[in-house]
Amino acid sequence: MPRTSQQIGSDRALATSKGLQTNTVLTISDAESNRPADIETPSLAEALNTNSSLTILNLQGYKIGPNEAQVLAEGLKTNSTLTTLNLTGNSFGDNGTMDQALSEALTTNTTLTSLDLYRNSIGDDGAQALSKALKTNSTLTDLNLRANSIGDKGVQAFTEAIKTNSTLATLNLEENLIGDNGAQALAEALKANSTLTTLNLHNNSIGENGGVALAEALMFNSTLTTLNLDSNLIGDVGAWALSKALSDSNLALTTLTLGNNSIGHNGAQALEQVLLCQVAY
Repeated sequence: MPRTSQQIGSDRALATSKGLQTNTVLTISDAESNRPADIETPSLAEALNTNSSLTILNLQGYKIGPNEAQVLAEGLKTNSTLTTLNLTGNSFGDNGTMDQALSEALTTNTTLTSLDLYRNSIGDDGAQALSKALKTNSTLTDLNLRANSIGDKGVQAFTEAIKTNSTLATLNLEENLIGDNGAQALAEALKANSTLTTLNLHNNSIGENGGVALAEALMFNSTLTTLNLDSNLIGDVGAWALSKALSDSNLALTTLTLGNNSIGHNGAQALEQVLLCQVAY
């Protein structure tokens, strides 16, 4: 739905309501001036409960409130067509209502495969709530948790779900507050997980110990193909550990990003040797 600076009238709001019942792709974003009339809570509930073709719902920047959060979650419990849900920039983590409601919905929903929660301030509590859902959810394959103020505590709870989850393939934890303890927890999860192929840890606070732990995990993991550690603090020690894992055991990883990690000559040299060996091979 295009952005406009004019208030949407009742006729257009009615048309929007009817459209919700038949559309396959619906986008409502960045329309604060339209918000009261653009889409009403009952209309959203009706769409998710009765629409038999809606597959993509984009509510980016919609500023979801507690009431709408409940409606959305209840709709997800019964909806059987939606595969992609974008909730970017709603900041619903402040009151926790959406975190819990969404978690409950994901335990029963059987169609959603992609969930984008970028920039929602869910924090550790939100991550813990989602972890409960991921332990039982069997359809979600792509989860974006970028910029959500998730620290080690939240990640530690989350990784318990990763150990047993059998469908999640892409996990984006970029721009959070993950340190060595969180990285070590992720490493333990990677040793047990057999479905995750892409893990994005760009711009966190992972140091040498976290880098070493992740490197050790790569010796056991045989499915991860992409690991982004750009803008962390793994240093030479972490770089050396990663180079050893790649040269000794891991044959699955194809993309490793390590920019801005305070890696000096020794670490760079170790990584270079791995690359030379792989080229020669």
